[in-house]
Amino acid sequence: MTSSIPNLPTTDQIRRAPKVLLHDHLDGGLRPGTVVELARDAGYGALPETDADRLGVWFREAADSGSLERYLETFAHTCAVMQTREALVRVAAECAEDLAADGVVYAEVRYAPEQHLEKGLTLEQVVEAVNDGFRLGEQRARAAGHRIRVGALLTAMRHAARALEIAELANRYRDRGVVGFDIAGAEAGYPPTRHLDAFEYLKRENNHFTIHAGEAFGLPSIWQALQWCGADRLGHGVRIIDDIEVADDGTVALGRLAAYVRDKRIPLEMCPTSNLQTGAAASYAEHPIGLLRRLHFRVTVNTDNRLMSGTSMSREFERLVDTFGYTLDDMQWFTVNAMKSAFIPFDERLAMINEVIKPGYAELKSEWLFTQTAATSGSAS
Repeated sequence: MTSSIPNLPTTDQIRRAPKVLLHDHLDGGLRPGTVVELARDAGYGALPETDADRLGVWFREAADSGSLERYLETFAHTCAVMQTREALVRVAAECAEDLAADGVVYAEVRYAPEQHLEKGLTLEQVVEAVNDGFRLGEQRARAAGHRIRVGALLTAMRHAARALEIAELANRYRDRGVVGFDIAGAEAGYPPTRHLDAFEYLKRENNHFTIHAGEAFGLPSIWQALQWCGADRLGHGVRIIDDIEVADDGTVALGRLAAYVRDKRIPLEMCPTSNLQTGAAASYAEHPIGLLRRLHFRVTVNTDNRLMSGTSMSREFERLVDTFGYTLDDMQWFTVNAMKSAFIPFDERLAMINEVIKPGYAELKSEWLFTQTAATSGSAS
């Protein structure tokens, strides 16, 4: 619940606040300079720009098209430079470092192993390289005074036919850095029910999975992900708003699917900036996250693709604070939601909430209180 104290966070406090990230793509978060260097090393000459700053701008502008399909085209360049063990280790390590520097204490980062086989790596070698990179990044983050834990989500591409194979791979590595499974790619024409064998396998193995649903496609995508496939979480899920009616007097009526999602506490992996780029929302003010938070859905805040969206967890929260007036209490609510929804054991989630997240926000709130006390004392004198 939101406190009655208007403790609006500063930019610095947002950055320092402990944050939890559930929806972030490894191949969508490279540093532009790293893309340029890896392309040079690999002899990849198709980059639209070879200057790191200009390349970063190109990625953001190319992704800012209002089309999910056009948005997805930008990944051809990042995947092209992620085809060797050395490149995968580097990209994964830098991912962990960048997230930790931004105040992220727990992250689940997803990638599709099948997209990194062009130079002879096996699926297993891809997974082991990325896991090694995450561990290296965690070590470097600790050396820099930050702390982060990163788990991997293995993604199958919904237009391909390797979902069961990738699900089995995720299950084999579930105690070695991989925490779950996902399917991604263009939704229209590729329903999640095409991969029922993978989801049935994961359920039999008591494993976790999330499904990209309700982003570019509507309620049928969400319904299939939940009722046919049995997803634990919804990647985006922004179109659940189509099953909610707001009357002129402000009263709200939930349809059967929206009520089910809220009642069952199904986590929504919301990515506001990405949703604006792909046309899933018209503006931050009109993004469904505002209403869904007010209605107490299990909403989480995420980055999706930090390179393409030019964003970070801190920037996502800055925009939400500016748009909706969210406080440190709201930020903590979103963060606890995410930690509750993570694909790691319950006792580890609870420890992270009680020993890292809540103390971190308590310290930030005390800073605000002391600042207000000092300001009040100064004006009184």
